[in-house]
Amino acid sequence: MRVSYRSIILCLAIAAVALLAGCATGPRISSDVDPTADFSRYRSFAFYSPLAIESQGYTTLVSGRMKAAAHAQMESRGYVYDEKSPDLWVNLNAFMQEKTDVVSMPEVDYDYYYSYRARRYVAVPYWRDRTDVYRYTEGTLNVDLVDARHNRLVWEGVAVGRVARAKPEERAARIDSAIADIFARFPYRAGSGAPAVAP
Repeated sequence: MRVSYRSIILCLAIAAVALLAGCATGPRISSDVDPTADFSRYRSFAFYSPLAIESQGYTTLVSGRMKAAAHAQMESRGYVYDEKSPDLWVNLNAFMQEKTDVVSMPEVDYDYYYSYRARRYVAVPYWRDRTDVYRYTEGTLNVDLVDARHNRLVWEGVAVGRVARAKPEERAARIDSAIADIFARFPYRAGSGAPAVAP
């Protein structure tokens, strides 16, 4: 069986989604909204096809879980799933990137020398810089809401964080948590142009 480079990248990106919520301090969440969009006319949604995380043309276990989590978040805000004529398309994307942190900090150490005056060894402190290099993987998860009529992005939520290892049984809860954290920044309810929460 031949495995393409794109398949490997896709698998790594999906793994980022599953592991992103496992960050010790939690992911950094940001969002952006199109100020000209009329959110009062959006009442239904469907998933963009093909989803950015399903560029190979099939649903994976992780992408399926992400869709279910996003579906639940949209319905909890009053949006109705309508595959034939949605007002909004939901698109999901994820990727990972290797990062390096270099941290330098001063530290004290001691040398010992023999003092003939004191007739013993004496510790003498000296300062030096210690440099530590940390390599880690950073994962990014995007949720895009696209105006289906005008094919224009109207809201985007992004989670960025260090990727931590997760057991398979923890993946579903972590995916749900990451998607919920992103949607916590989405301030609108179906058919309402006034933000219900601060973005």
